[in-house]
Amino acid sequence: MRAFKANLLSKASIPRNGVSSLSKLFTTSHPDSKSKDSVMAETDRARLREFLHGKCKSGKIELHEAFYFFDYMIHMQPTPPMSSFGILLTALVKNKHYSAVISLQTRMNSVGLVPDFITLNILINCFCKMSRVGDGFVVFGALLRRGFNPDDATFTCLIKGLCVEGRIMEATRLLKKMIAFGCRPDVVTFAILIQGLCRSDNTIVALQLHEQVVNGNSKYGVTCKPDVVWYNSIIDGLCKDGFTDKAKELFSEMKENGILADAVTYTSLIHGLCCVGEWEEAKCLFIEMLNQGVHPTTVTFNVLLDELCKSGKMDEANMLYKLMIHRGVQPTTYTYNILMDGYGLVGRIHDADKLFVSMASKGFMPNVVSYNILIDGYCKNKKADKAMNLYREMILKGIRPNVVIYNTLLIGLFNVGRVGDARKLFDEMQVNDVAPNSYIFTTFIDGLCKNGCVQGALEFFHTIEENPKFPLTIEIPNCLIDGLYKSGRIEIAWELFHRLPHKCLVPNVVTYTVMINGLCRKGELGKANSLLLDMEEKGCFPNVITFNTLMHGFKQNNETPKVVELLHKMVKRNVIPDAATFSIVIDLLVKEENYRECLNSLPSFPIQEPIKS
Repeated sequence: MRAFKANLLSKASIPRNGVSSLSKLFTTSHPDSKSKDSVMAETDRARLREFLHGKCKSGKIELHEAFYFFDYMIHMQPTPPMSSFGILLTALVKNKHYSAVISLQTRMNSVGLVPDFITLNILINCFCKMSRVGDGFVVFGALLRRGFNPDDATFTCLIKGLCVEGRIMEATRLLKKMIAFGCRPDVVTFAILIQGLCRSDNTIVALQLHEQVVNGNSKYGVTCKPDVVWYNSIIDGLCKDGFTDKAKELFSEMKENGILADAVTYTSLIHGLCCVGEWEEAKCLFIEMLNQGVHPTTVTFNVLLDELCKSGKMDEANMLYKLMIHRGVQPTTYTYNILMDGYGLVGRIHDADKLFVSMASKGFMPNVVSYNILIDGYCKNKKADKAMNLYREMILKGIRPNVVIYNTLLIGLFNVGRVGDARKLFDEMQVNDVAPNSYIFTTFIDGLCKNGCVQGALEFFHTIEENPKFPLTIEIPNCLIDGLYKSGRIEIAWELFHRLPHKCLVPNVVTYTVMINGLCRKGELGKANSLLLDMEEKGCFPNVITFNTLMHGFKQNNETPKVVELLHKMVKRNVIPDAATFSIVIDLLVKEENYRECLNSLPSFPIQEPIKS
């Protein structure tokens, strides 16, 4: 037996890697093993065919199995054709695994597999989808160097990539090059360019391009029939820019051309109409949408709900919300925020609270906006404790309060006179690493002044004005000047007013109005009137509140001619009187003995058009 084994080993001529080679020798010496290997190989190839022509074509693939079959393919002998790799990569693109495609393409290059035209196009598409259009052009250069002629898809991908990055002029130039290469831009190419123009605030240019291409008189020498995506881009852009009439014209045009409007078309128009106050027309368009069998989306309902809630029509909003649920359209956290905000605006904080509680039970977690809406509602209703409880709750739930939340809470605490708690909250905000902004500083100084802590407000102002890190805006000293005047610190207020230019702060109409009001309270009407002239000389135009403030001062001092003079100034400056102005005039006529003479001396204000509700 030993002699037999020795004889067999000597005939095998075993190389240095003894055991593995011996194993291979015994494996390959049996016909049964060969048949098993071939069966396994055929099974693997069958699985590959099923994967490529079944799963990949349907797009239903997992990333891990794509990597598995890719590894198998690159080790196959002979190597599968490049078209097989193209099928796998296309399936990955359909599933938005763009970085995986780039990674696999790199591996293909490393093993010496040369990409074909389709593979290079896939790679360009992936780079453009990932906002890496620069890398896309690198591949485009490689494509040209290998003698391939780019097609419509190549250029369309690059044009889209440029549009996504906001490089509209380059996209337009590439369209010209596309035509120079003998490629014809189609409806998809133009739709992409038009969408890019609209998103970069060039809606009018997009409209001009649309008219030229449709009428066949564009500089590109191409006539093309638009599709719904093309029309939607322009209609949405026109509505956002306030050109709803033109958007409606385009809407009629697309219907005349037999292009069916979809949910995006109707939603864009409804939103545009709501923005310009055309609620009845927006409502009619929504009914038309339903009648045409176009299913409203969550966005459609949100647009309508937002308009109803802002107008305080909460009963109608609630009915629309019920319709939304009935039609099987899923609300979002944003939907609930709209409704909660609406309830808060009409003072129905209890209903807002109920909706807030019901959100979580329906699987919608409140976010920082949800909390701010409810906190704001409680603060406006002077329920600071409930607002603070919500603040503590959101922190416990891991929702980080933002600067808006802190500003809302500070206003609420100051409104109920809880100055100490407001100070603590301000410190807590900074401990929680939320940087205060100009709104916070304005609220804090205003709150201190209104609660009789003017000295504290003045000290706080000096702290922030000396710190270059803190943003200083004119609204901050405006509040302080008002507080200083009301507390009788006239000289300090006057000094602060004159120091504003040294802080690079330009007094605005509120600053001057506060100053004029303070001077009128002190009885220094001549100085107040001079300040009115001074503000006009400096290009700051008084508003109705400024005039009312000064006229009230003169009326209190029985200086009727000065009041009449200011009324004439208002007419010359096209300043529209309000209820307070008319109240001053009526008081003036009641006090004046020669009221008829006074009445004849009053100016005539232009009749105002009624504002649409």
